[in-house]
Amino acid sequence: MKATHDGADMNGSPTRVALADDDVLLREGLASLLTSSGFEVVGQAGDAPGLLALVREQRPGLVIVDIRMPPGHATEGLEAARVIREESPETGILLLSAHVEVEQAMELLAAGHRVGYLLKSRVIDVGDFIETLRRIAQGGSVVDPSLVQELIAARRRDDPLKTLTDREREVLSLMAEGRSNAGIAHRLWITEGTVEKHVRSIMARMRLPETEDDHRRVLAVLTFLESR
Repeated sequence: MKATHDGADMNGSPTRVALADDDVLLREGLASLLTSSGFEVVGQAGDAPGLLALVREQRPGLVIVDIRMPPGHATEGLEAARVIREESPETGILLLSAHVEVEQAMELLAAGHRVGYLLKSRVIDVGDFIETLRRIAQGGSVVDPSLVQELIAARRRDDPLKTLTDREREVLSLMAEGRSNAGIAHRLWITEGTVEKHVRSIMARMRLPETEDDHRRVLAVLTFLESR
């Protein structure tokens, strides 16, 4: 289908949008922009409870919500977005934020459809912004490139396996298969004592808590499986 910069949905009707941001000037500016671009703004809210009430009443096709909203200016907007996704999975959601908070939004973004996340400071082209809204409303997903880079960097920093040697990774992989130290030694053609040294090194490098050995092995295996 040919991309357009108007606010029509796939049936040709204007996409109905609800806006939520405690910055009145920004909210009114967005409303004016959307209206002039062919969207139908069905309502505005200045806090998360107001947004939820609005969405339940109007059933918009798209919601644009600031992550940090009153009363606590923490993640109230994000929490409201999660509720909307649960209650109305067909509603597109665009998260707007002045801050990089991608880790908190990962659960919502993992859905992979009808969702987007943009930094306010990166919205500099009206045409691109309208195209982003159109894509989300029609089932796509859009994530600000700077947020992707931040997530990749964070995962690299926090990767618990990055300090393991190749041999230690082999040992950990065999542990994940449920093999004992003797079984690992047999598979790798090394002594059981060498396997024990590798296991101790793995536990130390992964900074696993000092508990009884069986529990630490389970923790190590779980970490390994989660990283794959």
